[in-house]
Amino acid sequence: MTMRWLAILAALAIGPLAAASAAGTASLLLKPAGVFDGVDGKVHARWQVLVTGDKIVAVGPDLPHPADAKPIELPGTTLMPGMIEGHGHLFLHPYNETSWDDQVLHEPLALRTARAVASAKATLLAGFTSERDLGTEGAGYADVGLKAAIDEGIVPGPRLSVATRAIVALGAYGPKGFEPGVVVPQGAEEVSGTDQIVAAVRRQIAAGADWVKLYADYRWRPGEDSRATLSLDEIKAAVTAAHDAGRPVAVHASTAEGMRRAVAAGVDTIEHGYGGTPEIFAAMAAKRIALCTTLAASDATSRYRGWNGSEPAPPGVVLNRQSFRMAMKAGVPICMGGDVGVFPHGQNAREIELMVDAGMAPADALVAATWGNARWLHLSRKLGAVKPGLLADLVAVDGDPTADIGAVRRIRMVMKGGVVVPAGQ
Repeated sequence: MTMRWLAILAALAIGPLAAASAAGTASLLLKPAGVFDGVDGKVHARWQVLVTGDKIVAVGPDLPHPADAKPIELPGTTLMPGMIEGHGHLFLHPYNETSWDDQVLHEPLALRTARAVASAKATLLAGFTSERDLGTEGAGYADVGLKAAIDEGIVPGPRLSVATRAIVALGAYGPKGFEPGVVVPQGAEEVSGTDQIVAAVRRQIAAGADWVKLYADYRWRPGEDSRATLSLDEIKAAVTAAHDAGRPVAVHASTAEGMRRAVAAGVDTIEHGYGGTPEIFAAMAAKRIALCTTLAASDATSRYRGWNGSEPAPPGVVLNRQSFRMAMKAGVPICMGGDVGVFPHGQNAREIELMVDAGMAPADALVAATWGNARWLHLSRKLGAVKPGLLADLVAVDGDPTADIGAVRRIRMVMKGGVVVPAGQ
């Protein structure tokens, strides 16, 4: 390449930066040991990242930069995209602290909201700069308000995509165990028939839902196995209504039949997927329907029942691992989502570790938690990778997470929208 072209490229790189600097927008030059861009699965040694305002401007070695760019030295670290939690419930806390029923029935909304604020902060400080929150579990539309409070800078937290109340078949959810006929507050909005489910979808979107969350199956009575609940026609009607409004659909499905109906209806993601078969996963792969396997949820609930983590694992954990491996083999897009809330917020990385334990390569698990989730959750135009033009949501971790996945817990720096988040915020 001639000197003339090098000069032109340098001018193109510096020109917008100089203009931004003149306008009073500060530039930061991040200098880690390496950069994991979230896309190619590699750590690029000695790469740097230039940030101006809330955007990534340039990535690579020995970057040209404005004279007044502030260097941030990050020795011994890997800089990577801010991680994205694909399946969380900020309005829940671990079931070994308080049962799900008691959280839904007895905890005041103000208490649940205050706890959710603290959980959002813990999530951000753990390096998760975005989260898809898939239902408030009886807390109504409080997630819409929490999202607004974070967006307005009132409280710290990840960028939220919210599903508000979620939608279940009439009589199929909980809490249960009360005198028949007594009206008991439910953890989701109940519907019966296509007209009611379409109305619920539209009502939730109007109230602020970014995603529509459906339950394709659940337990009709305590102690029973899960069975398909919403009919195929109901799920199809909900998907059509949501997609017409530009909203994607996530479906809780743990049985083969629930998954078949969800796939046939053309949903965007399936959550859990424990009962998946090779045929179902092949159909998901063909339609590019992502799977959030929530390995950390079955791990946590098994531990609450007394499992100490040793092998052989309980049947539910084994089934979850098997379905995850089957999905990977079939080429299903994998969403990194742990069902956090079942286990503590701020420990979101547990899902990434368990994905690796179950057979996924560390680099692939990291891609799933960043660029992969950005694609499957419809966020890739703004974030999910270390690429020029995207939002500067970045995390520096000690060491190389492609060699030691435990590095994702060793957070040295969190940046959201070009602003370094104070560790003690």
